[in-house]
Amino acid sequence: MKQHITLGIVCLARKTFDYHAAGEIFNRIKKDLATLPSAECAIWPELVIEIDDAKKAARFLSEKHIDGLVCISGTFHLGHLLLELKKALPQPVLLWGLPELPYDGGKIRLNSVCGVNLNASNLYKAGVRNYHAIVSRSIDTDWVDAIRVRKALSSAHIGIAGFRAHGFFNLSVRDLEAYARFGVLIDHYELLDVYEQPVSESEVSRWNDIVQKTFDTSGITEEQAKKTAILAARIDAFMKQENLSALAIRCWPEFAARYGTSPCAAMSLVQSESAILACEGDVEGALSMLAHKALGAETPYLFDFSQVDFDEDSALLWHCGVAPCNLWDGKCVRSLDTYFAGGKGVTADFVLKTGDISILRFDNSGDAQRIFLQRAHGIPMDKKLRGTYVKVTFDAPVKEVLEKVVYNGIAHHASMAYGDFIRPLEIFGRINGWKIIQ
Repeated sequence: MKQHITLGIVCLARKTFDYHAAGEIFNRIKKDLATLPSAECAIWPELVIEIDDAKKAARFLSEKHIDGLVCISGTFHLGHLLLELKKALPQPVLLWGLPELPYDGGKIRLNSVCGVNLNASNLYKAGVRNYHAIVSRSIDTDWVDAIRVRKALSSAHIGIAGFRAHGFFNLSVRDLEAYARFGVLIDHYELLDVYEQPVSESEVSRWNDIVQKTFDTSGITEEQAKKTAILAARIDAFMKQENLSALAIRCWPEFAARYGTSPCAAMSLVQSESAILACEGDVEGALSMLAHKALGAETPYLFDFSQVDFDEDSALLWHCGVAPCNLWDGKCVRSLDTYFAGGKGVTADFVLKTGDISILRFDNSGDAQRIFLQRAHGIPMDKKLRGTYVKVTFDAPVKEVLEKVVYNGIAHHASMAYGDFIRPLEIFGRINGWKIIQ
């Protein structure tokens, strides 16, 4: 399900143009907006024509706690109007222009596009860049989805258990920079808090049943299977107890030594029930997954850009056994294995399903925040490896994609989600003033 948001709606006009026609169009738009999924619209019902109208609309909308402002240029209008609105409403704004109506006696009726131009120029020269402009009969749902991402991140409660994985300096984040850029607060926990979380026997039994029904467990011991079920119950309970939107876990090297198994398989299970879990303490990876979830993606997966085949023009999106188990291709055997951490690395092993894939990585570099985006296409492959993985092709040659990753210093994890979620994230990046790498 997509992130729920509240949008503020106003329609600006001027009586020297056909404001009656603008009012009729506005009434039709109001009805259309009522069908937006997972969105509430706070609508100022009258046309905003005079400066006092704008001030009244601003006071009304400021009480509605909106997440984004939709400003329709019903006709050309005074430049004061949007600026008065923005005084009280700092949220991102959609500058919505209407297609021109048939001329009436040689007179332009709306001049709406010029109104969008005026508003954009005023905002830009005032240093306000969080706007997006369209000329359309209907709202830009990709902008709406970009607002969903912004709401999800700014209202998120992110946890990190332990720290980033040993030596993974490129996954580091500074808490207050993350707050400034995403509006997100990060709470730090000890690994002990997770693997000693109290759980009921009934919950352990539920997860043990899921383990046995989901995986071939012949490659691990009965004790390891039980530990996996207990850990899944504890991760699930811990996230609910702490009211976490996402949790990044330092899954090695201490976890296997102290708890007795690595958390990979347990994370695979819990993620299949829509929890957002990032391995190796990757907070920005967790935020990337959370953004995909806000757009309605099913169980994102944090992968390594692992292998490339220049002759086949393909890549392998792999990780060591942590993908949500519901992303299975439905053909291979899903199994559990202990191929690393001295036999304590209980991981999920399966091939992921085929289909169109969107890739996202929020990534920082010094004072710069970047967004890495790619479209990929999962293609069939046999189960030849341990871990969880999918073979993909990209819209661009794989060599070019690899070079973009390497020569922009993008971190070695990214979120993948089935479906096309690229354009809302392009808009999200632009209204935040972040560099977009595609």
